[in-house]
This record gives sequence, structure tokens and C-alpha cells, in this order.
Amino acid sequence: MTTTTPDETSALPDPHRQPREFLNALFATAVRSALPLHAIAEHLPAPPRGRTVVIGAGKAGASMAQAVEALWPADAALTGLVVTRYDHIPERPAGLAERIEVVEASHPVPDAAGMRAAERILALVQGLTADDLVLCLISGGGSSLLTLPAEGLTLEDKQRINRQLLESGADIAEMNCVRKHLSRIKGGRLAAACAPARVVTLTISDVPGDDPATIASGPTVADAGTCAQALAIIDRLGIALPDSVRAALQGGALETPKPGDACFAGHTLAVISAPQQALEAAAARARAAGIDAWVLSDEIEGESREVGRVHAALARAVARPGQAFQPFKTPCVLLSGGETTVTVRARQPGAAKGRGGRAGEFCLGLAQALQGQAGVWALAADTDGIDGVENNAGALVSPDTLARAKGLALSVQDHLDRNDAWTYFNGLDDLVVTGPTFTNVNDFRALLILGADAQDS
Repeated sequence: MTTTTPDETSALPDPHRQPREFLNALFATAVRSALPLHAIAEHLPAPPRGRTVVIGAGKAGASMAQAVEALWPADAALTGLVVTRYDHIPERPAGLAERIEVVEASHPVPDAAGMRAAERILALVQGLTADDLVLCLISGGGSSLLTLPAEGLTLEDKQRINRQLLESGADIAEMNCVRKHLSRIKGGRLAAACAPARVVTLTISDVPGDDPATIASGPTVADAGTCAQALAIIDRLGIALPDSVRAALQGGALETPKPGDACFAGHTLAVISAPQQALEAAAARARAAGIDAWVLSDEIEGESREVGRVHAALARAVARPGQAFQPFKTPCVLLSGGETTVTVRARQPGAAKGRGGRAGEFCLGLAQALQGQAGVWALAADTDGIDGVENNAGALVSPDTLARAKGLALSVQDHLDRNDAWTYFNGLDDLVVTGPTFTNVNDFRALLILGADAQDS
């Protein structure tokens, strides 16, 4: 049976008796802390003298829009358009009037619906005045959802390039550098289109370091990157471009608005939720239950499987009694976040395509390196509720993961070779399934270490 995330407000399960449920509860706490309604109120500006236009994109777009609708003065005009991922619109609270239109599009590979939304958003901000306010709601996933190919590129070109980026192992900053320079709306271009209106950008961070210019490719944020940098990444990854687009990059014709550009005058930006806050919320809940909790970092990057192996080495050192290196005392929880990557391996002819995302692949690498270490349980999941393109948020690892897998003829190395974490953990009934969470603060990883003498359960 797959695992679902419990209500965050329920009593915290006993980690010694219910380690899986305990980890799920910590994940629920992290997600709840990042929901827009809990974070957006203090950052909303006052209504302007003129119009207020709300625009935005991201997996949290619909929930952010609903939060604005709930908090905006009832007697103040409010219109707008936000694009989110398919099936990422939460149920509307009773009595909440719909003043901001929400449309859906594809993620992580863009589609025509996302392009139409981008065109409509650009049209919506035309003709504004200095008395008007543009409230821009940005969250992770916006790079795909808000797509408008640069001159000389088709939607099919953008889809192909996006797939290649996703499978390349490139980090998010590299991917978004390319996306910005091949777009007519990203990398600050949307802010330029809003002039002379005032722009207030509210964002939920899903990137290491919380750089607003990287979140959703920074449509309203000045871009310090260059065409030359984008082209260098494209060439290193072997991505083909139409000759006209390559020439435009080489000549700087696709350059983005830079810091100091007049189009950003008077603009403000606030990160309303971030990975570190979510990890600290989970840590606080664990500590309240009497379990020491440590946040290792919210900026961990690298190949998912390798990051899993590093976490396993640390967990084994903590779990084994008498080790010379014991920085943490059991029982404890080690928490981390960031954005790892998965390099998709070449498939053998006729082989089925692997299923899974970076959280699942982290768990494969972790389980392989833990080698059934007693007293260690782990959960890794994406806080948006979707690991890659599958129906799960992530997966669970327990001391008996490898033994149970062996009994089902599931080879961890075989599934790593095929980037097939979903099939492995689905076979073990150890997927974490939440459905869309309506927020996105990147990866969440929790290792519960009870010590080598703990009993598996």
C-alpha cells in the first residue's frame, strides 16, 4: 500500500514504533509551512490609485492567487491571469470570489496551453500607467508553464531543448540561463513589458540559494547572465539550435535586461517561502517530540544517487556505536534540501523507459549504500507532491528495504541503471503519495537515525 502524507495537525507518531509515519508527519509539516496563505499576508502591498493586475506562473500559482483573493480588500479592484500545472488548482474555499483567472499548462515540458497563457499575460500588462500595480506571483515550475519561444524558435524546438536539458544532468541555474535567453518573456522581459507600472513580485523559492533570478527563470528579475554563457552551456550539452538562433546568441541579439536597467526602477520583490523555512519547521516539530533534529543544508546539489550515498555514509557513522566520528547522537533526525539532478542513462534497444524522479533516485542510492543498516529510516520527496512526472512525491527507505526487494527479485543496481526508482519503490509499496501540495520549496529529505540496536518496523 502506498504511503500518504497525514494531517500535519495530528499528533506526531512515536518514531521508535512508527518511523515511517513519523517521517511522513515531518514532511507534512514542511509542506504546510510553505503554503501561500500562511506566508503572503505580510508581503502584500496596499492597493494603488490605479488598477491592480495579478499575473504569475508556477506550481503554486493557483494557491497563491487564492491567497491574494482572500486577503485583498473586497472594495479594491483586482483582475489578472495566472498559469499553473495541470491538476494543481486547489478546491476553492466556500464564499471566496474568483477575481483572478487561473489556467493550466504542462510541466516539465511546455505545451501550447502554456504558450497561449504567456501571450495573454504579455497582452494583459500592455498600456499600464505609473498609477497601476502589477502583482506577480512566481513559484517553481514557471519556466515550463510560462513559455514564449524567442524569434526563430518553434514550440517544438523549445520542447526538444527542454527535454534535453532535463535529461542532461545540468543544474537549475544552467538550465534557466538557457531558458532565459531563448524566451521572449523570461529573464526580466516580463518586467520590461509592464513599464511604467510598479511591479511587486512575490515568490516561493524552489532553488538552492533562493536566487529570485533563477526561480522560474526570473520573468520580472534582472538577469546577470549573458548570451555567451547560454551558448557555452548549449554547446557543452550538445543541444542543436536553428542557425538564426545561434547567430542571434553569438551576436547578443537575445540578451536579457540587466541589473540597473530602468525597467526595474521602483520594483520590489519578496521571497515569501523558502526551503530553509520548511526544513526548520520540520526540525522544530521533531524537537518538540524530544528528537534532536539538524538541518544539514537547504542548498545540496549534485547527482541524486551520489547525494544519497553521501547521506548514507553519514547515517552509518551516526548509527554505529563506537565510531570515532559521531557528530550527532541518536536518536536524531538529519534534514536536507536543495535540488539534485538526474542524468538519464542511455537505454538498451527495446528496453522500457525508466520511471522516477530525483527523490526516488536519491532513495535508490541511499538504500544501496546503507546496505540494510539497522536503525536508519529515510524519506525523500519533492514538496510539490510530484517526483519528476510520476504520481508520487518520493519514497521511503527502511533497514529491510534491500531484503524485501531481493525477495521480489528487484535489483537496486538494475533500477539505478535504468533510472527506474518508481518501479522499485512501487513494488515495495514504499512510494510517498500526496497528490499536488499547491506549493513548491524543492527537495525534502529526512533521515531518522535511532541507532544500530533499534528494531525494524
